Amino acid sequence: MTNGCDLELINLTKKYGDALAVDRINAHFKAGQYVCLLGPSGCGKSSTLRMIAGHEDVTDGSIVLDGFDVSYLPPAKRGTAMMFQNYALFPHLSVRDNAAFSLRMKGQDKATRYAVADELLEMVDMSALADRLPSQLSGGQQQRVALARALVTKPKVLLLDEPLSALDPFLRVRMRTELKKLQRELGITFIHVTHGQDEALALGDELVVMNNAVIEQSGPARDVWSTPKTEFVARFMGGHNVITFEGEKAALRADDVRFGAEGLPATITSIEYQGAHFALNTRTQAGEDILALMPDEVFFDTPKKPGDAVSLTWDEGRLHRLQT
Repeated sequence: MTNGCDLELINLTKKYGDALAVDRINAHFKAGQYVCLLGPSGCGKSSTLRMIAGHEDVTDGSIVLDGFDVSYLPPAKRGTAMMFQNYALFPHLSVRDNAAFSLRMKGQDKATRYAVADELLEMVDMSALADRLPSQLSGGQQQRVALARALVTKPKVLLLDEPLSALDPFLRVRMRTELKKLQRELGITFIHVTHGQDEALALGDELVVMNNAVIEQSGPARDVWSTPKTEFVARFMGGHNVITFEGEKAALRADDVRFGAEGLPATITSIEYQGAHFALNTRTQAGEDILALMPDEVFFDTPKKPGDAVSLTWDEGRLHRLQT
């Protein structure tokens, strides 16, 4: 498999008529990274992915792959491959012929294209089902075939548009483990669009959080989660409270909030059991909602109920000031 290459987006812009879908974004993805683009519906992440693939025209700016501007090349000439959300397998073709389809379109003989397809089907654990039709496969199996088909052209960058959204929760977790393993084995750049924070954290070396057509924050997954720069990122990534402290907005992790004898007065509004811990939602006298995560053994030692008055405490050093 071809090694990954650096991918750079320079002032990349997409307009649909007067509507601005992507607004002059800049990003540099290093070779061999697993990158997750995430954000709410309509934030511009899928438009960005489709421009990289060549399935949407670039309104302005550049897409530079391995040092070459590929912004106006057709998809097949870019060195990228895309795996679509619905897998888009050909129903009348076998698993092997689906995987080999791109090579067939390039005029390669059957023996050659089957040899390459079989190698990739083995990699995604689908060799035993090579003669089946897509209708005879489960959702997870169809996804593996779609992966093999996308990889058969040996792309420098693999683009994945919400590839796990059609799977049930158990299979989704299993398949993301397989995706990460496959990416490491291949050593190429994966760019994966998702709206799921858990999925992005599980997969991404690098996260790019988008909102309202711009990049709110990007960086290593741990940095984006633990030190959000804006209120939007803190709330979207989850696990953080946004509170007003000394006249400024600050993020505070829910697992850093404790109940003490003295602190910020609040009232418990709801309690949810989440297995290893309880999630206790509270509201302060100023009307701010603050979430506290309490280990289950602590909760059972000092049980709480909705309506209880509590005092919230935390180490001030755990507050993370947010940009306005």
